[in-house]
Amino acid sequence: MKKRLFVKGNEAVAMGAIEAGCRYYFGYPITPQNDIPEYMSREMPRVGGCFIQAESEVAAINMVLGAGAAGGRVMTSSSGPGISLKAEGISFMAGSEVPAVIVNIQRPGPGLGGIDVSQADYFQAVKGAGHGGYHLVVLAPHSVQELYDLTMLAFDLADRYRMPALVLGDAMLGQMKEALMPHPYQPPDDLPRKDWAVTGKHGRAKGNAVKSLYLGDGELEAHNWHLHAKYARLQENEVRYEATGLGDAELILTAFGGGARIVKTAIAMARREGLKVGLIRPVTVYPFPAEIYRKATERTPKVLCVELNNGQMVEDVRLSSAPGADVRFYGRPGGTGSLPNPEEIFEQICKHYKD
Repeated sequence: MKKRLFVKGNEAVAMGAIEAGCRYYFGYPITPQNDIPEYMSREMPRVGGCFIQAESEVAAINMVLGAGAAGGRVMTSSSGPGISLKAEGISFMAGSEVPAVIVNIQRPGPGLGGIDVSQADYFQAVKGAGHGGYHLVVLAPHSVQELYDLTMLAFDLADRYRMPALVLGDAMLGQMKEALMPHPYQPPDDLPRKDWAVTGKHGRAKGNAVKSLYLGDGELEAHNWHLHAKYARLQENEVRYEATGLGDAELILTAFGGGARIVKTAIAMARREGLKVGLIRPVTVYPFPAEIYRKATERTPKVLCVELNNGQMVEDVRLSSAPGADVRFYGRPGGTGSLPNPEEIFEQICKHYKD
C-alpha cells in the first residue's frame, strides 16, 4: 500500500503524466509552472522518455504536434502568455485531430501581467485559444490530488476523442503543497487503437498522414461538421462536476479551480450561521455542465459566481441557468494582494442571500 506524499501541485501534474504513460515532454520556462519541466527533465530519462527544452513556446508546441501525430503520449505546459504563443500550434492540432495534453498554470494578464494567482485564462481555454472555431477538453482541478488524477484523465480523453486536452490550473494550486495519494494508472479498456498515427508504411502501399488542410469541394465543411459532432459527443458523455447542498439551498455558489477552495470555506461559514447555501463546481469547464445549472436554478434561482478574474465563467453560468435566474458575480482580477479570503466571500453571500 502506497503512502501519502506531500508534494507541490506542479509536481503532481508531472507525476500524473509519467504514471499515465507520457514519454514525451516539450516545453519552455515561464513562471509559475517551472516545477513541471524541472521535474520532467529529471524523471523522463529514468523512464525511457524524451525531454526537450525548446528554443521557444512556438517550437515546443510544434514538437508536441509531431510526437502526437506519431502516436506518442505527449505533454507540454506553460502559463498565459506562453499558451498564447502556442495557440497556432494548438489550432493545428485540433484541426489535425492530434491528441496531446497541455497544462496551463494560470497567471494574471493580459500582456505579461504578473506571476500571482489568477483565473484569467478561462476564455482562452474554453473558447479555443486560436483560430478556426475549435474546442479543447478542459479540466479544472481544485486540489493537488486532482492535478494528479485529472492529468491522467486528460491523456485518456485526448486519445479517446483524438483532440488536445487542457489541464487548467492556477498559481495557487501549482505552487501549494498538499497531501497526495499516488495510485497506479489503469488505462480504460475501450481506448481506440492509433491506427491513424504517422509511423511509416509497415508493408502498406501508402503511409498515414494527418492534416488540417482540406481543399476539395466540400471537404473542409465536412471536416468541421465532423469535429462539431465530436464536441457534441463530449457534451453528452464527458461532463463532470461537483454539486453539494442543492437540496435545501436558497442560494447557489459556483466557482471552478483553485477559487472553489476559498468558496467552500465561505459556504461552511454560511452554513454554520444557518444560511442554506449550495455549491456547483464544474470539473470540466469544457464541456460545460450546463444541465445541472438549468435544473438547479429552476428550484433555486439565486446564484453567486465567484472567480479570480473580472468575470468569465459567469457568462456560461448565465447562459446555462433557467430563465429569470438572478446570477450575480464577485471576483478579483489577479495581482499582488488580490486573492479574496473566505470572510470576503461570506460577506457577498450575506448580501445576495438577503436581497
